Parts: sequence; structure tokens; C-alpha cells
Amino acid sequence: MNQTFSSLGLSERSLRALATEGYETPTPIQARAIQPALSGRDVLACAQTGTGKTAAFLLPLLERLEMTVASGRIRALVLAPTRELAAQIAERAAAYGRGSRIRTALIYGGVGQRQQEDALAKKPDLLVATPGRLLDLMQQGFVRLDAVEIFVLDEADRMLDMGFIHDVRRVVSALPRKRQTLFFSATFPPAITELAGQMLVDPAQVSVTPRATAAETVHQTVCHVDRSDKRGRLVEVLRAERAERTLVFTRTKHGANRLAEQLSRAGIVAMAIHGNKSQSARERALEGFRAGSIRVLVATDIAARGIDVDGVSHVVNFELPHVPETYVHRIGRTGRAGATGRAIAFCDLEERALLRDIERLIGRVIPPWSAPG
Repeated sequence: MNQTFSSLGLSERSLRALATEGYETPTPIQARAIQPALSGRDVLACAQTGTGKTAAFLLPLLERLEMTVASGRIRALVLAPTRELAAQIAERAAAYGRGSRIRTALIYGGVGQRQQEDALAKKPDLLVATPGRLLDLMQQGFVRLDAVEIFVLDEADRMLDMGFIHDVRRVVSALPRKRQTLFFSATFPPAITELAGQMLVDPAQVSVTPRATAAETVHQTVCHVDRSDKRGRLVEVLRAERAERTLVFTRTKHGANRLAEQLSRAGIVAMAIHGNKSQSARERALEGFRAGSIRVLVATDIAARGIDVDGVSHVVNFELPHVPETYVHRIGRTGRAGATGRAIAFCDLEERALLRDIERLIGRVIPPWSAPG
């Protein structure tokens, strides 16, 4: 029998947040990890990207934080290997925590730290961080972890691959010994097994095989192109494909706006949809897309979460995502309900490594694009 989110013991507030996000049934990792985590047990989870693991640790974490009184100190820490993953986790925490009093702060390297200092000054309950910047801010006295009740280590094996395992150990040494730990990794090389053994107490062990990664009904191709030629090439590809209803993904809101303008100037009716657009502008764009008067919708990932349109003929990854599972989510918007769809990825020289990560996740090499004959 299929489990439901309500059968996992989640609160009404969480169930409402999940319904708003359009989640109906838990994935295997969610079905197995949420209950032990809710009960306060340590969890050792073997789960790959694309299995729904973020919700598997965030939902129980947010609920447990709500059960205790805010102290003005950091009570939960999620450590992620990359800024993209950290940002995605923080964005999901806001979505799943809708209606709660939980404050979240996000810190990562590669940007100025002033904004992050301001976020920490607001006394967050939950901190989502990458290891290097977290250690910097701890050394400067901006972060204390001595009140952390719940610690999540996400993508532990990737931490190892990226050379962060020493940093992770330093962070862990600053945490209270008495805490709940949720440990997620796709693989368990010896160093990760050893780390898990040192960090966890009598954990619930959860393992899931990755679900079918990319819809069999989607014909996937890749178009290798110089970054400067991408926009012109997109116009050619859309014309050659005779694309009826196309969703184009960009990384930034600004990029989405520029691309939509460029397509419109080339005679392809397009609109951008992203978080800075008003609700009425978003609804107008969606209505036009559904009705067929707008052929191309240019979207960022966060904006696309609210798009549920049948009959999307094409998905174009104008820029490849940093997190490979995002590619799978994106192309899953076509080829639905028995229909076939086409997914075209644009890949410039700097994105080759991202393409390799995607191909590793889906377990196949994506063939080059050629115009349909």
C-alpha cells in the first residue's frame, strides 16, 4: 500500500506546505527516513541526488524545531558541499516551513560576507552552510554552534571528493556531543563509513536505489555551442524543431528577461517567468502559454516549480544546472501522460563538467542534436 505524508506523522502545517508545493506521495527515502528522524533518532541514509532526500531531512528537522522554544541561537545546522546545493536546501526550507516561525540563514563562500553577517544577526534557528565559509565565520566570532540540537550532513561522499572532509570534522568538533545527526551519502567509501561511525549513535539505516532518472518518453540531445553564440543558436533550434510549446531554463532572472526579449525580437513569442515578476504577470504568462499564444516560456528553476502545464513539447536547458538532479526535474516537464517530448541541452566549454555529472546521474551519454528531418 502506498504511504501518504499524513501516515508519516507530519503535522497539519507540514501537510499544507507539501500540498501547496504539489507533493502528493512520499518517495521511498521520505517514506523510510521521516519517521525515525521525527522520533529523534540518528539516521544513516544511502540516497542519491534525485531521490527526494532534501525533504526527507528538512521536514522532520523543521517539525522538531517547532516543538521546542526558539532560544535566539542556532538550533539546527545543515552542511552541504556546494553553494548551489546549499541555496536549494535553504529555498526548500522556506517552502516546507511555510506557516512556521522558523528563521533560516544561508551562508556560503565566493561572495561577500556582509549580507551573511546581517542574516546571522537576525538569530536564525536553522543555518544552511558550506564548510569553508562556515569555519571562517566561526573563527571571526559570528557563528556559535554550541546550541545545535540537529545536525545534517548532506552528500558526505561529495564532501570527501571535494577535499572538505577535514573541514567537516572541524565543524563537528564544535557541535554539542548530545545532538541528533542525519547523515546522507550516495556512496560509502571507507573514509565515509568511518566518519559515519564516529558521528552517529545507534542510527536508523535507510537505503534506496535511485528511481528511474530521466523519463523514457523524453528524447534527449545536446547542442555544443560557444557561450556567445547561444542566443542566436536557440532561435535556429526552435525554428528547426517547429517547437509548439517550449520551456527554456536559465540560471538567473536577468538572463531569463534578456533571452525572452531576444526571442521576441526574432519573431518567436516569448515571456519570462521568475520570482521578481508580480503574481498577475506570472499568471498572464502562464495563461498565454497554456492557450498557445505564447510559444516559449523562459523560466528560472524556482519559478518553474509553480508551472504545471500539459502538452509541453520541448524543454531547452539554455544553461546547464549545477545540481544534476535539477536537469532531471526540468526535462520531466515534457513527455508526460504518455506523450513524447524533446529535451535539448545547450553546453558551452565551461559547462562540460556539468554535462558529465548529468550523464553520470542518468546513466547514459546524451547524443548530439541534429535538426529533425
